[in-house]
Amino acid sequence: MRRADTLALIKAYYDAFNAGDAAGMLDCVSDDVEHRVNEGAHRIGRAKFAEFCGHMGVSYREQLTDMVIFANDHGDRAAAEFVVNGEYLKTDPGLPEAKGQRYVLPGGGFFDVRGGKIARVTTFYNLNDWTRQVSR
Repeated sequence: MRRADTLALIKAYYDAFNAGDAAGMLDCVSDDVEHRVNEGAHRIGRAKFAEFCGHMGVSYREQLTDMVIFANDHGDRAAAEFVVNGEYLKTDPGLPEAKGQRYVLPGGGFFDVRGGKIARVTTFYNLNDWTRQVSR
């Protein structure tokens, strides 16, 4: 895959995220996608990723801004840096109570790309920073 194609794929993935379009995000990932979140569970497969997207769509409303996307020359690895602008809508088990709190949080993602699809996405953010913001 060319570098430009990988950059376009990652952009499409995050454009779908910002549009609240879980189906569009799923179109960007492989059937055996590996999804890792630094402060959460490790999921494998499109079905598990779809469950995660459904949960996130109910509990949080987020827009990613200040997006910068990088890809290696081979187009098989990529990264993105962004700012998460969010609202906490529904209490997530084990986390503070949701009361519509707003938060702004730096974040990032790392990707493996195979066969024109995202085969791995690893997301990073600072849970302590998020918890501090929503606990005010």
